[in-house]
Amino acid sequence: MQKPTLPKGTRDFGPEQMARRNFILDNIKSVFRKFGFMPLETPAMENLSVLTGKYGDEGDQLLFRILNSGDFMSKTDASDMAEGAKGLLPKITEKGLRYDLTVPFARFVVMNRNDIHFPFKRFQIQPVWRADRPQKGRYREFYQCDADIIGTDSIICESEIILMIKEAYKLLGLEDYVITFSSRKVLEGLAGMLNANDKFTDLCVAIDKLDKIGTDKVLEELSGKGFDQATLDKTREFLELKGNDKELIEQLHTLFANSEEGKKGLREVEEIISLLEAFGDDGAKIEFDPRLARGLSYYTGAIFEVKPTSVKMGTITAGGRYDNLTGIFGLADMSGVGISFGVDRIYDVLEELNLFPSEGLTPTKVLLANFGDESLNGSLGILKALRDAGIAAEIYPDGGKLKKQFMYAEKKTIPYLLISGVEELQKGVFGLKDLNTGIQELLTLAQLITKLG
Repeated sequence: MQKPTLPKGTRDFGPEQMARRNFILDNIKSVFRKFGFMPLETPAMENLSVLTGKYGDEGDQLLFRILNSGDFMSKTDASDMAEGAKGLLPKITEKGLRYDLTVPFARFVVMNRNDIHFPFKRFQIQPVWRADRPQKGRYREFYQCDADIIGTDSIICESEIILMIKEAYKLLGLEDYVITFSSRKVLEGLAGMLNANDKFTDLCVAIDKLDKIGTDKVLEELSGKGFDQATLDKTREFLELKGNDKELIEQLHTLFANSEEGKKGLREVEEIISLLEAFGDDGAKIEFDPRLARGLSYYTGAIFEVKPTSVKMGTITAGGRYDNLTGIFGLADMSGVGISFGVDRIYDVLEELNLFPSEGLTPTKVLLANFGDESLNGSLGILKALRDAGIAAEIYPDGGKLKKQFMYAEKKTIPYLLISGVEELQKGVFGLKDLNTGIQELLTLAQLITKLG
């Protein structure tokens, strides 16, 4: 007999896990809706022409490609095999599982631009797939919660995204986190100062690893990319800048005295800070970090990352401004900015910190005890009345020992057990037992509905 297994990097979610996931998703959705975003879904698979070239070389290598239907080898020959993956893959696979939700969103916008009212604000909650090496907090299949605004370059959007992040985590009960933000233009200013504009991608990819590998390893990686010692010394000076937001900005204004792009990035940062103050935000949990790089190559302006501070975990929320992502698909000058909540990592953080609520994770409010055929019909009438009143209720399907029914309710964490036997039905008064306190009271149907409703 074959032993069932799961592909590495994927997971099942039982009822308890789903209840907790829905707690996360429902709270994030409520914030998205509050800020004016509308729901959207796109297919699990996209044409590879849509996906490739949007995430950098490392991202392209993590795409899950789907073999063509039917005889997928029919269009190949020996020369393709000899050429290896480079020659073979284009002929046997034309589609792939989506890597994120932003690129499919850009594709949707272009295809539906005549039916969309801009600025267009959408949220999207769906799974994505990456052929990454599974480890703690990193899965091959995971959900993203995205919210994007496209069709405006107003920095108000960036400040509202930060406010959305703070409100979402407040609802989830998570207080131990930090929001770091910057602008990719700050790093472009650094590249210009280093005379390394042609190696900007190499610079960003290396700096993006700073938290994981440290300054020395970042510089070592850049050295391998052809950066000379003088350039590496200037890069070290940048990477080791210290101070609060105001002090960092002042130091960077001096550093970027001859870099218009760097100054532009600093103005974006200053405007975000100013708008947050206008919103009445106290600035807590928000830090400007000029070293913030973000690995995705389509970001052009503001960038954000959120990491927990009391749990060892990577980024749990991230996003940024992209000025011309739709231009790849033929719609130029369509600026957008978005954020993505990593549901699976957020789940792990809340679980480790024991922040999931103990109540409300089980939908059933009351279990009706089943005493057998004699009282069953009457109990079903009571059950219908409770459900008609909007109360989540169920009846134990098998008549029998009450102890077994108690155990069922306790295992499902159902808070109440209702006794509706023959005697109770005749009197019209029912025993409601609170399984948390052990207290039982006698109530009429109207009183039951009032108490449980």
